[in-house]
Amino acid sequence: MNDGNPSQLIDERIAELGDWRGETLARVRGLIREADPEVVEEWKWRNPVWSHEGIVCTGESYKDKVKLTFAKGASLEDPAGLFNSSLGGNTRRALDIHEGEEIDAENFKDLIREAVTLNTASGG
Repeated sequence: MNDGNPSQLIDERIAELGDWRGETLARVRGLIREADPEVVEEWKWRNPVWSHEGIVCTGESYKDKVKLTFAKGASLEDPAGLFNSSLGGNTRRALDIHEGEEIDAENFKDLIREAVTLNTASGG
């Protein structure tokens, strides 16, 4: 990986994974951009990070899953029950996506929009 801009580094991560994890990361990235066209892509902790007046979520890839960790997930309503990981913490919540699983696009975008609203309301 080079020292390029964050969006380029995310492109490289997706290509480097080259399997269902890369496809999943590319798909959620697209959904995040649809939900919030003003989202800022960053590269922190060797992973993609999407921010809007504060971190919205990170996208980590592991051998058996892609994990989307919402920085303030515990403060978000999740009526569709998308969060399935890190449920015990006081702050974060995560969504683990395993091979063959489809993400509920509309409910995921609602969760992104809610996280952005929370960030902008609290000033980051």
